[in-house]
Amino acid sequence: MQWDPARYAAFSDERSRPFHDLVAQVGLEAPRRVVDLGCGPGTLTATLAARWPSASVVGIDSSAEMLASAPGGAGLSFELGSIEDWTPGPTDDVVVTNAALQWVPSHASVLPRWLDAMPSGSWFAMQVPGNFGSPSHALMRSVAADGPWASALDGVLRADPVLDPAGYLGIMLDGGFEARAWETTYAQLLPGEDPVLAWVRGTGLRPALQALDAADPSGELTAAYEARYAAALREAYPASTHGTVYPFRRVFAVGRKP
Repeated sequence: MQWDPARYAAFSDERSRPFHDLVAQVGLEAPRRVVDLGCGPGTLTATLAARWPSASVVGIDSSAEMLASAPGGAGLSFELGSIEDWTPGPTDDVVVTNAALQWVPSHASVLPRWLDAMPSGSWFAMQVPGNFGSPSHALMRSVAADGPWASALDGVLRADPVLDPAGYLGIMLDGGFEARAWETTYAQLLPGEDPVLAWVRGTGLRPALQALDAADPSGELTAAYEARYAAALREAYPASTHGTVYPFRRVFAVGRKP
């Protein structure tokens, strides 16, 4: 299953809040070049160009489907590529990566290489979802392990692909950065029927859906898995008259290279 920009954008306001909170902590006024690693459809990358109009702003993503809908603008460009293969250049004064590193299993070893290559005075800002122990993801894995879909989903869903704030802080401090790290839990109020399922379909559930589509192109296995998972989600996240509250933990780290 390819990335679906429309499905990802279904909760664009909710998904963008951590990005803006992250970038607000970057203190550089006039960077030469700004890089957004794992930029997705590029909507948020465009806000970086608006903040730093004199900079060259580039978004990098591995999904051609996502980049196909990327916006245009002065000083703004996009590149197709795997972020783990990217290397900072001598003018990359700001590097941002928002909700992308969880898809890179080796990112804890890639980060030191990036930090070492960045120029003096540069800023690195990262954010990853930290909700892999929450009911939405725990149920995703437990339902995957118990049903006719179990063999297709064996080993597909990772339990905890990210570090805690202290882990990322340590990497940045070891890299010589002046850094800080923190976590925030957003109480997202989601509308509609089965909204938590709709949320994870756009991101965390994608590997499972891809594996199920490959195992059973008819879609019957996918429908059966989603039906059981949706029922478990409704119990874990009951709807109210205001909507469904979905607590979403995010892990942040920001640093400056002296």
